[in-house]
Amino acid sequence: MSRQRWAVAGGLGTLLLVALLALVVWQLNRLDEAPPPAVPVADLATQRERGAYLARAGNCAGCHTVAGGVPYAGGRGIETPFGTVFAPNLTPHATTGLGDWSSEDFWRALHNGRGRDGRLLTPAFPYPNFSRVTRADADALFAYLQGLAPVDQPRRPHELRFPYDSQAALAVWRALYFRPAVHAEDPRQDAEWNRGVYLVEGLGHCSACHAPRNALGASGEQLGGGLMPMRDWYAPALDAAHEAGVAGWPRAQVVELLRTGRTELASASGPMAEVVRGSTQHLSDADLGAMALYLQRLPQQPVPVAAASSKAPPVNVRGERLYAKHCADCHGEAGEGVPGAYPALAGNRALLLDPPANPVRIVLGGGFAPATAGNPRPYGMPPFAAVLADDEVADLLSYTRNAWGNSAPPVTPLEVHRLRDRALR
Repeated sequence: MSRQRWAVAGGLGTLLLVALLALVVWQLNRLDEAPPPAVPVADLATQRERGAYLARAGNCAGCHTVAGGVPYAGGRGIETPFGTVFAPNLTPHATTGLGDWSSEDFWRALHNGRGRDGRLLTPAFPYPNFSRVTRADADALFAYLQGLAPVDQPRRPHELRFPYDSQAALAVWRALYFRPAVHAEDPRQDAEWNRGVYLVEGLGHCSACHAPRNALGASGEQLGGGLMPMRDWYAPALDAAHEAGVAGWPRAQVVELLRTGRTELASASGPMAEVVRGSTQHLSDADLGAMALYLQRLPQQPVPVAAASSKAPPVNVRGERLYAKHCADCHGEAGEGVPGAYPALAGNRALLLDPPANPVRIVLGGGFAPATAGNPRPYGMPPFAAVLADDEVADLLSYTRNAWGNSAPPVTPLEVHRLRDRALR
């Protein structure tokens, strides 16, 4: 490269660096919009009751409670590709919780992703979704949290790698991917649909799991499915009939799945079982119906066309033998299942997912629907990690994914090996 070209390239690089620094400074120092005025409340007890309901709708305790700890006292570690984020204490303790916060501080955290001191919050806290939450609902949530017993549990510092632990990196991320949102009713849709989008895309933050993410952890609001980082569960697409779309379901079945964790058409397991147990089972019929309506009206992905093959798949003799030994008693000789107890495997969308992370994890670690008020004693599936080797799990799943009319890519021993440790945590 000539000296002149080197000079031009160097000048462009300097301009880009200056622009990047200016962007960081702007993000760190820009003034957030003023919060909307608080809605007058006549009865604090009623507001707090409403806040408790909203906290369930947002499944706040799911992240802000360590296993065996006091609800909302924080401390739970959330693994990300950039390190571990620790959820803070939401109880009203004066020094380690939200005791010194105001309702404006709390709204700013939800809406703008900034802490009380102005620092940028990591998007592991899903403020891109919570930004939609109305001021009235934010105030009700805050009133509920302020009514909890204060717990002295200091915030544990995040363990993020450089440069992801810096405010500068967060500023760049926000400049690229975050704009504060405002919930606005769509006049082209009815009130039930508008309530559904508020719950699904806002407070319920479904896209935090069910949307694909890029290399920097950013996702859109589309619900097209994706592998959950560091958890190795696949959150299936909610807009695709071949994954977890419900456009063709009876509405009552969608509501039943969200309320109890199981129907004759599907059951919840893994992270979704946690959501049903901690959140959706507690919602009103009206809100569950609104969520179902919104999910059913999502524009649908086209069903993929399977590649034609003139050769029949090889007979998986060992997989068939393993199925007869370990699975047929519950799931049936022809994968027909037992209604109300064990799911059918013939035509089972969860079994046919690609990537096959979920069926591999269920075979290794067991499959357990959530215990809910509507299904207090769910049937479960025992783990087979201590019984089956990686190649046996691969053969078993490859057989079931291509028996009884099923058609899906085979599972490899390497895929099973990669997921084994994660499935047993």
